[in-house]
Amino acid sequence: MRRTAKKVLGRKIGFTNRTIWKQYGVYGPIWGYVYDTTVRDLGDISEPVSLAALAEPRIEPEIVFGLSVAPEAGMDERALLSCIGWVAHGYEIVQSIFPDWKFTPSDTVAAFGLHGALLIGERHQVGDDPAKWLNALSDFEITLRSGDVIERGHARDVLDGPLSALKHLVNLLAQDEDNPPIAAGEIITTGTLTKAMPVRSGERWTTELTGIPLGGIDILFG
Repeated sequence: MRRTAKKVLGRKIGFTNRTIWKQYGVYGPIWGYVYDTTVRDLGDISEPVSLAALAEPRIEPEIVFGLSVAPEAGMDERALLSCIGWVAHGYEIVQSIFPDWKFTPSDTVAAFGLHGALLIGERHQVGDDPAKWLNALSDFEITLRSGDVIERGHARDVLDGPLSALKHLVNLLAQDEDNPPIAAGEIITTGTLTKAMPVRSGERWTTELTGIPLGGIDILFG
C-alpha cells in the first residue's frame, strides 16, 4: 500500500515562553513544521479529541496566525501584522518521546519540535483595523482551567508578545540555508502562553482571554 506524504501547512514555534525555560533547561526558542495530519479546526470537531497516539501529551494555549503575505526579515511587529490575514486562539498538544520530559535542547529539534497536534479555534480576520490587534497582541491575559484554575499567563511572556515570536522566526529563517522562509498561506503558532500542563483522556480544558477580541476554547479529550 502506498502511503500518502504529509503536507506541510506551516510552523510551530516552541519555547518562546521565557517563564518555562528553567523548567526544561532550554533557554531559547525552537521551531518545527506542522502538517495536514496534525492540524485541525475545532469547528470541524464534534467528538472528544483523542490523545491515544501521543506520548506524554501536554496542553499549550497559544495564538495562531494565518499568513496572507510572505513576511520579510527585518520587519517590525507593525509591518508583520500587515502580513497576517487572520488571528486565532488554539491549543497545541505537545508530546515527548523522552520519558518524564527529560531532554536536551538538541533532542527537541530531533523530535520535530515536540509537536503532536494543533487545534485551531475561530479565525478572526485582521481586516481594516490592524491597530486593535497590534495593541491587544502585546497586552492580553489568559486563564487556563480544567475545573479549577490551573495556570494564568500574559502575552508578554511569549518573547514580549506573539508578534515578537513571529519576528524571531522570520529573522531566524533568513539565516537558515536548509529551510525555506515563511510563505504566504502558512499557519504559524507562536508558543504557549502558560506552562505546558499534562493532559489526559476524559479531561475538559477551557481558556478565558481578556484584553483581546478572541473567545476562549472549551474542549474535551478522549
